[in-house]
Amino acid sequence: MDLEKRIARLEAAEAIRLLKHRYLNACDLKEVEAIRDCFASGPILIDYEAVGSFADRDSFVALYQSLACHPRVRDSHHGANPEIELLTDDHARGRWALSYFNLDAGTGATRWLGVIYDDEYRRIEGAWKIVATRSRILAAVTG
Repeated sequence: MDLEKRIARLEAAEAIRLLKHRYLNACDLKEVEAIRDCFASGPILIDYEAVGSFADRDSFVALYQSLACHPRVRDSHHGANPEIELLTDDHARGRWALSYFNLDAGTGATRWLGVIYDDEYRRIEGAWKIVATRSRILAAVTG
């Protein structure tokens, strides 16, 4: 593989990392439009196990907004251990570990989850977007 192709692959992998980090940070900061922008428009798959399955970004964002966008809800998403595989110049898969902490500041109730995300990405009009994401809860603690 020539140097130009290797650099393009590294840049694509880094853009995907930044996309996932932007998504997780937007969830913590309740930045609804930034969350929506991380996903492709049109038919996609969002399967977040306990939260539900969605065929488009708008139905997921509507549920997210109704559940999480309240002053009492405090979230902390930490994504780590990325495994990014470029399948073509415009198509990739990724696996991420997530440590998620949630606090209901009104009641003091807490929840911690250990999660694995399996994602699929496409470069659309020059920007990487999530086109499929599935999460599996590996561990859960409530208090």
